[in-house]
Amino acid sequence: MAEAHQAVGFRTSLTSDGAEVELSAPVLQEIYLSGLRSWKRHLSRFWNDFLTGVFPASPLSWLFLFSAIQLAWFLQLDPSLGLMEKIKELLPDWGGQHHGLRGVLAAALFASCLWGTLIFTLHVALRLLLSYHGWLLEPHGAMSSPTKALVRIFSGRHPMLFSYQRSLPRQPVPSVQDTVRKYLESVRPVLSDEDFDWTAVLAQEFLRLQASLLQWYLRLKSWWASNYVSDWWEEFVYLRSRNPLMVNSNYYMMAARAGNAVHALLLYRHRLNRQEIPPTLLMGMRPLCSAQYENIFNTTRIPGVQKDYIRHLHDSQHVAVFHRGRFFRVGTHSRNSLLSPRALEQQFQRILDDPSPACPHEEHLAALTAAPRGTWAQVRRSLKTQAAEALEAVEGAAFFVSLDAEPAGLTREDPAASLDAYAHALLAGRGHDRWFDKSFTLIVFSNGKLGLSVEHSWADCPISGHMWEFTLATECFQLGYSTDGHCKGHLDPTLPRPQRLQWDLPDQIHSSISLALRGAKILSENVDCHVFPFSLFGKSFIRRCHLSSDSFIQIALQLAHFRDRGQFCLTYESAMTRLFLEGRTETVRSCTREACNFVRAMEDKEKTDPQCLALFRVAVDKHQALLKAAMSGQGVDRHLFALYVVSRFLHLQSPFLTQVHSEQWQLSTSQIPVQQMHLFDVHNYPDYVSSGGGFGPADDHGYGVSYIFMGDDMITFHISSKKSSTKTDSHRLGQHIEDALLDVASLFQAGQHFKRRFRGSGKEDSRHRCGFLSRQTGASKTSMTSTYF
Repeated sequence: MAEAHQAVGFRTSLTSDGAEVELSAPVLQEIYLSGLRSWKRHLSRFWNDFLTGVFPASPLSWLFLFSAIQLAWFLQLDPSLGLMEKIKELLPDWGGQHHGLRGVLAAALFASCLWGTLIFTLHVALRLLLSYHGWLLEPHGAMSSPTKALVRIFSGRHPMLFSYQRSLPRQPVPSVQDTVRKYLESVRPVLSDEDFDWTAVLAQEFLRLQASLLQWYLRLKSWWASNYVSDWWEEFVYLRSRNPLMVNSNYYMMAARAGNAVHALLLYRHRLNRQEIPPTLLMGMRPLCSAQYENIFNTTRIPGVQKDYIRHLHDSQHVAVFHRGRFFRVGTHSRNSLLSPRALEQQFQRILDDPSPACPHEEHLAALTAAPRGTWAQVRRSLKTQAAEALEAVEGAAFFVSLDAEPAGLTREDPAASLDAYAHALLAGRGHDRWFDKSFTLIVFSNGKLGLSVEHSWADCPISGHMWEFTLATECFQLGYSTDGHCKGHLDPTLPRPQRLQWDLPDQIHSSISLALRGAKILSENVDCHVFPFSLFGKSFIRRCHLSSDSFIQIALQLAHFRDRGQFCLTYESAMTRLFLEGRTETVRSCTREACNFVRAMEDKEKTDPQCLALFRVAVDKHQALLKAAMSGQGVDRHLFALYVVSRFLHLQSPFLTQVHSEQWQLSTSQIPVQQMHLFDVHNYPDYVSSGGGFGPADDHGYGVSYIFMGDDMITFHISSKKSSTKTDSHRLGQHIEDALLDVASLFQAGQHFKRRFRGSGKEDSRHRCGFLSRQTGASKTSMTSTYF
């Protein structure tokens, strides 16, 4: 998602006013503290660790084992082979009527030791099994039966959300030689011969002088801490970034209805606290790390002058609500039980009916959360002194709710423009109506449409996406609405009214609010968002071609971007590394030599369709290999990032690592996963499914592109760019993406009719037409026309 922008800017997070900020802590101390933080996280979840520590067995299994031993002892059988007698000898002899207690205690101790040994053996076996990634190399869509059977044997019957955490393997540190080789291979298509030769010289110098030392520290950290890179990624890429969160870091998600959404979100939190959410299983059998779920609710990113930190509360029984420049505190519980959907609706209606005006500067106060982080940190110190209670009510809320006074969402009168405006409203709003520090803001528009604005540092998109899917399905299909359109349930006249928050804003921060608002509006107005559903084909057609759907789209994006810009560029695709404990993401560098060869062939009139198809399959296979390598911990960028951080701790200057982390990602891409399709009926109720989400571009002259497969026959794309750039145009790239998808599909015999349908709509053939040339001749922006649901 938006992490590409943060990854590009993370070097600047180590600078202050143009001067390098030295990381003063010795590297060994930092590695020690990383491990200490890991152990503290484990200890803070002591009860959860107890529950998951006995997985795949349960506490009842201990009772069963103890009863079996007692029964055997009663039948004068000794399953311990004399060990229980030795244990009895070590126990004190209480004599008299307590003589039999020694036998019971001995049996209990033996049962506990035997039970613990069995559990430990199962854990080790499961960790060894999960450390095997050979199944990733099996053909796409296939998995050997022995692999599935072994996982099921050691996984237990009813795992809870965090049950697998102690069995997940640690993320491996790749070979530094392999990483450098893969890096050089990835930049070859986008560098001139001279630049590539110079980069290769820097790489060889790095391998000769510095690599082994830096690698040794990473291996030490991988042994001591839970993950050798994730905590540094969170700190240096997110929390140390001084850029505004709006557009640069936060991302958004769409939906089609409101009403019971707050209640559904709180139900999800209830299930999360009780670990009743099943763990996510890749391909139905391989568990993914669940650590990021812990910070969904009751979480705020607190600004600091040099570094932010994440504040997470164990519980919160209220939400913070913003409406027409006013802040309210709305309780979510009554007598320790969750308020009904109708009662929550009643509270929100009271806020809508409240005629009181906003206090001076209160209306634009939230613009401070969109300001540069250092500025906001300094202002927050004054705010914490003058308006501590109101600030705590917002930062300590379960989440933030923004009740917008304007409508948004898809309209049938102007579907293209309405979706674009919808995306922009979710990504940036008006710059002062979102509290961007909260883990997420629920945005409810006046026509009932809703969406999310999500802060990125605490977790990645699949986590918030999982919550959002549950919310939409619960809100629509389980809670429902009464015949008069209200939420189901009864009004509660005794319910206290929402509490209006009072901000005693000191005079010295008024200018800061105005300055932050001005900057937020400039940033918001500079974003060009474009959303379009592509409905001529989708995942089902790609499956019939026996190809990976993600790789299909990624290679088509390379073709579209080349037509748009006339050149190749470094491409960032986010891949997850949650196969490992506390894993987050890795980068797939999608602009490969194989993809470039295919694009050149598509733009060459002398190349035939079979030749292009052969090159396309080679490019797809290469992308799949890169994706699998990234998922199995053998990617390039996170390893190079960690090496660079260690070099900074050691105060070593590495021209090679410096060059690596000064690269610009002009095309940043991400697929929005649909993880719970069983909750939705896409064919009969398409309006109830999320249309995905998007993020801002990683580069001032680049694009941010996300996509989601909605069912089998639709793909929705979200494109963003900067209006200030003369090189980019989100609508133009959208047109090229549609053309590229049809051109690629026409290479397959089964896909040729899509292009005939497209031509029948009056659009010209895009094959051999270069978008860069049409832009150079002064072609105007094109508006997107497409088939909508």
